[in-house]
Amino acid sequence: MNEFMRSSDAFTWSMESDPRLRSTVVTVMLLDRTPNWDEVRQRVEALSHQLPMLRQRVMETPLYAPPRWHDCADFDLDFHMRRTALPADGSFADVLELARLAQMEDFDRARPLWKITLIEGLPDGGAAVLCVFHHALSDGVGGVQIAMTLFGLTELAAHDEADRVTPTHSVVDDYAEAARYGAGLVGEAATGVAAAVPRLLVDSARAPLRTARSAAEMATSVYRTVRPVNHAGSALMSRRTLLRRLDVLDIPMPRLREAGHRGGGALNDAFVAGVAGGLRRYHERHDVGVSSLHLTMPINLRTDDDAPGGNRITVMRFDIPVGESDPATRIQRIREITTRVRHEKSLPHTQLIAGVLNRVPRWYIGSILRHVDFLCSDVPGIPVPVSLGGSKVLKQYAFGPTIGAAVNVTLLTYVDTCALGVDIDAGAVPDLEVFMDCLREGFDEVLELAPA
Repeated sequence: MNEFMRSSDAFTWSMESDPRLRSTVVTVMLLDRTPNWDEVRQRVEALSHQLPMLRQRVMETPLYAPPRWHDCADFDLDFHMRRTALPADGSFADVLELARLAQMEDFDRARPLWKITLIEGLPDGGAAVLCVFHHALSDGVGGVQIAMTLFGLTELAAHDEADRVTPTHSVVDDYAEAARYGAGLVGEAATGVAAAVPRLLVDSARAPLRTARSAAEMATSVYRTVRPVNHAGSALMSRRTLLRRLDVLDIPMPRLREAGHRGGGALNDAFVAGVAGGLRRYHERHDVGVSSLHLTMPINLRTDDDAPGGNRITVMRFDIPVGESDPATRIQRIREITTRVRHEKSLPHTQLIAGVLNRVPRWYIGSILRHVDFLCSDVPGIPVPVSLGGSKVLKQYAFGPTIGAAVNVTLLTYVDTCALGVDIDAGAVPDLEVFMDCLREGFDEVLELAPA
């Protein structure tokens, strides 16, 4: 297998020329006991044959073609699957510290972009599994689909190792691949023009005003997608560094969902409203006024026919009324904003827009992303209890990358819990404990809409 990255994945990959924009995703699973590691290893090995990117490295392509996935001739499963143990007095805080270090590290780019580490020695015989992967491998929903396979909820396809051949390549092959990619783009463009121009001419003749208005709406939508953000909304959280700190927060899903409904929204709206309330309280704690903050939110574009690998999301940036103190009003306003964003005309053209952005200087992209205040990601997880290698999964947390923002709060549902993974830039938020207190208070505001 040797295929080019999608434009959106190539964008994620290339913006890491600024290490503050790394797209490392970390997840932590807490288990009731140490799993059968040989069984877990066998399932991961079988999965790596079903999802080829787990055995591939990213290779740069000459000319203007994007990077491509190429089979790794030196793939070693034991390099990617490790196990360690905490000291005798180890705790979940030690697991979070290992996750924090993993969040700040870069990958060995001569190898596939993932690692799984079993951590033994938690209190009461518990264990944890630390998973680290690059965002180019998959998005949050795709990651859950992969996890469902590891948990045995979906079947693994049979494979024959003898049929697998790792291709070799040369410089000539690289240029040939780049030329093939360019020819494919030209062909697609010609086909698209041939199909679109006649329809455009007919529409312009039949309804010139409507056609012009539609074109203007599309142009405006594209601008909203790529518009520059010249300054952070928060004067308090403006510094950006390479330092990260992680923490977690558990929220009862039924109450949060009900609070969203009572506020005129859904679970995601209540989630964003809770984070916004926490940010308002954090600014108040530091005697800094705040009205609206810039939010980046992934929008899921994945369909039932898409494979788990790769990203099927686009990220949209818009302002959230953080200064609104009434939680119900905040939920309603967030609902109105996110509904409008989810119906942007530019969404079907995400890959085309990403392809254009890949031609923009990286320093310019970095200057835009580093002015975003916070990032919220809502990932629907697994609704039923599962096990891994014979051990019960108690909780799951996901820590998404900040990609230039001051903080990323990722919600991953598991059974009836909304598990929040909080990833902060320690330069922007130096007092994590204060921030987490404010975040709890922000969600308490929202949960009061749905009494226990």
